Amino acid sequence: MKPEKSVVLIIVQFILIAGLIIAERIGQPHAILRGGLFAALLAATGLLLLARLRFKSRLERVASELKRAIRGNGSTRLLANDEPAFDEVIFSINALIEQLEAVQVRTIKSEAARKSLLSNISHDIRTPLTSIIGYVDALKDGLAASEEEKRQYIDIISRKAAALKEMINEIFDLAKLDADELPLKRETLDLAELAREAAIGLLPELKTYGIELQANVPDRICPIAADRLGMQRVIGNLLKNAVTYGKDGYVVGLELKVEDERYILSVWDKGAGIREVDLPRVFDRMYRGDASRSSMQGGGSGIGLAVAKAIVEKHGGLIWAESRPGLQTVFTFTVPKQARSIQLRNN
Repeated sequence: MKPEKSVVLIIVQFILIAGLIIAERIGQPHAILRGGLFAALLAATGLLLLARLRFKSRLERVASELKRAIRGNGSTRLLANDEPAFDEVIFSINALIEQLEAVQVRTIKSEAARKSLLSNISHDIRTPLTSIIGYVDALKDGLAASEEEKRQYIDIISRKAAALKEMINEIFDLAKLDADELPLKRETLDLAELAREAAIGLLPELKTYGIELQANVPDRICPIAADRLGMQRVIGNLLKNAVTYGKDGYVVGLELKVEDERYILSVWDKGAGIREVDLPRVFDRMYRGDASRSSMQGGGSGIGLAVAKAIVEKHGGLIWAESRPGLQTVFTFTVPKQARSIQLRNN
């Protein structure tokens, strides 16, 4: 490692002073020798003073650059020179600035996402509330012409209120998952049985829309170590998503595959599908890119898939979506296998 210039100059100064002292002790030094030693000492001192002034000037520049970084200029970088010790400090400061820049970028993105989320939540809450208030006012003012019309109004109010309650529950669950305040109560469960239960629970809605259910779930036990409510939420959200956005295809599929170390559960529909540009963002909270899969077409809040993704990842699995618009859209997640246990809690 190259020694610092100031250290070298100090050593030279020490040697010159020592030489003068020794020359004086052993006898009267020659005038030329004395003059040479003093000239060298003066030169070394001058160079040391110059180095000190340059170091001070550089510190001032560093301080100025740091102030720029503090004011938010994350692209600021400090330049190194040939002084090893000082360069180590510069490298550390640059690394810290890079980290601060990354934090700043994440903060900006997080703030933008927060504003978008709040805007979408506000819209999605206001819409059903406005509808509920409108129908309640209509009932209060006696605008319903018959008892049948009153029942229709009440049915609409009930459905809107239930959807609003479900969306609020999803928002709270997502917030708890983000804050790690929704602990997973793992137990040994049968994933095949969970899938069958979810499908059976959806049969009334499938019948309402005239949708055929094509289920391919193995008869064997598929043990997993998972949170029962969490897994029910994941499978239920994917099935509801398929019904909501794929009912025009009149068929919804559920398939469970067994691999060596994991299970793969897929839910598919033959609805309008998802554009390729929207696929990477379908699990973003409140994201609804394609108009065919938006709340204006009877869709949900856009939170259900984000909740499903968070739960799957907390179980050590993966989740993704594939779509061929107009042909088939598939949502798939994996969950690790669990060594088979006799005491299956849901079997």
